[in-house]
Amino acid sequence: MTLSAAQPRTRLTAPRIRPESRAGLLLLSLVVGVGAGFGAIAFRYMIRGLTRLFTGFDDYAGLGHVANPNVSGVGRWFVLLTPIVAGLLYGPLVYRFAREARGHGVPEVMVAVARNGGRIRPQVAAVKALASALCIGGGGSVGREGPIVQIGSALGSSLAQLVRLDDRHVKLLVACGAAGGIAATFNAPLAGVFFAMEIILREWVTQSFGMVVLSSVTASVIARSILGNNPFLTLPSFQIEHLMQYPLFAVLGVIAGLTGVVFSRVLYAIEDACDWAWRGPEWLRPAAGGVLLGGLLLVLPEMYGVGYPVLGKAVAGGYAIGFLCALLVGKLVACSLTIGIGGSGGVFAPSLFCGAMLGAAFGQVVHSVAPTTGGSAGAYALVGMGAVFAGAARAPITAIVILFELTGEYSIILPLMLAVSVAAGVSHLVSHDTVYTRKLLRRGIDIDEPADARLRRRPASAFMAAPPESLRIDDDLRSVAARFATTGDSQLPVIDDTGNYVGVVAAHQVLDAVAAGESSDVLHLVDKTEPCPADAPMAEILRRLDRGEGAVPICDSDGALSGWVRHRDILSTLTQSP
Repeated sequence: MTLSAAQPRTRLTAPRIRPESRAGLLLLSLVVGVGAGFGAIAFRYMIRGLTRLFTGFDDYAGLGHVANPNVSGVGRWFVLLTPIVAGLLYGPLVYRFAREARGHGVPEVMVAVARNGGRIRPQVAAVKALASALCIGGGGSVGREGPIVQIGSALGSSLAQLVRLDDRHVKLLVACGAAGGIAATFNAPLAGVFFAMEIILREWVTQSFGMVVLSSVTASVIARSILGNNPFLTLPSFQIEHLMQYPLFAVLGVIAGLTGVVFSRVLYAIEDACDWAWRGPEWLRPAAGGVLLGGLLLVLPEMYGVGYPVLGKAVAGGYAIGFLCALLVGKLVACSLTIGIGGSGGVFAPSLFCGAMLGAAFGQVVHSVAPTTGGSAGAYALVGMGAVFAGAARAPITAIVILFELTGEYSIILPLMLAVSVAAGVSHLVSHDTVYTRKLLRRGIDIDEPADARLRRRPASAFMAAPPESLRIDDDLRSVAARFATTGDSQLPVIDDTGNYVGVVAAHQVLDAVAAGESSDVLHLVDKTEPCPADAPMAEILRRLDRGEGAVPICDSDGALSGWVRHRDILSTLTQSP
């Protein structure tokens, strides 16, 4: 038996993975984790290289009043110039290419997720990395976690937009980038996950959690393979030696919670003062403000850069109480001044720094009063780190997890949980906002506000449609009835001979009049419904629509009809909004 025609061969092809499928999203989160991991590594090397370029050392903060070996003739006075030179470089860069890269970065990511569908411009990653590295390397007293969150988030957002994901999945990849950045920067994968879920996404969903974990683990593995498996800060181990320490940790939590709120208030008060004082071009502001920052560094060089060596020495008991208090106040001022003059860097590490100084000072006081039951001062410093961050950011889970990952000491968990929960509670009692949300509230953005409350505060002009063709007061009933038959509207506006709004006529009134045999004009059927101005809040419009009005007329100040709001106009606007 022979075949009369050759049979076509069946070609086997691999199934195509769609980006929005479960497998596609897992693959994308893996890619984001890889990008965030390498981005964090590159960012750390940039900071180290620029710090060495400006100071002659990999980390200048813990060295005291020493000269730059490359310009030894200048002595310790070189720190007056480094913030100015750095500001001359990153000021124009931020102003020209990505102004959202200014500041500490996390609020910009939060508002992108809460209001903009997670969309972040791709150039933000590169500009933020270079500007923050220049700022920190040049003496800016800020942290590297804010920049890496914004860098990782920008990478995730850019990839999601490239493959055309919807808003929900764009936000998810933004959180993956933030988690990967934190995990790789601090060698703390759990902290990266909880930071992204608690602060960036602000919700807990099983699918989101799995993808964020995958991205965080991937970034952490990459960072560990290159930077080593050591935590970003080496801390000694401590034990809780007496039950009487727990009430003391609760007291520390109260003080730390108030300190966290003060941290936020001082940060924005100094930023306001800088805004008020500066009258020149914005691109020159970091260099001009660098004069003040340089003067502070000359007096207190421990404020140079992030300051991890100083933090470690304080936890180990290397400073006296008076100097610890000076370092605490100095960090508050130096970090706030760096942000206020237009610098770029995070506030997470400065809050940990302030917490360590507060806790170490508190622990030394306790130890001097009750040396046998008070315990080690270093334990209070560790707990203070998490408690001040919890008071400033009101993110207790992240605060507990990151301190646990830093120490690896389970014995610190109970006092840490106690102090952090007390600090977060005190912060909530005395302040509505956090160090992250306060920046947004000052712009009129409340990301904690319910969606229906935001809708009710929006003006009518955001939802109004063009008014339908108006009736005239002398139109006869049959022509008006014909109009209603073709429009489908339940009400139509009526204007007078000058074109000004008079009122509305309902379809059922016209139907009743025509059925009764009336043949006069429409004037006697006009309902003199009060119009609203274009800036009237939607709460008023919704109240009138819910009361039974088919439409709410919008008039300008001259009485001319300018808009028309119905339930369907509101729904149409909401469904078209991003």
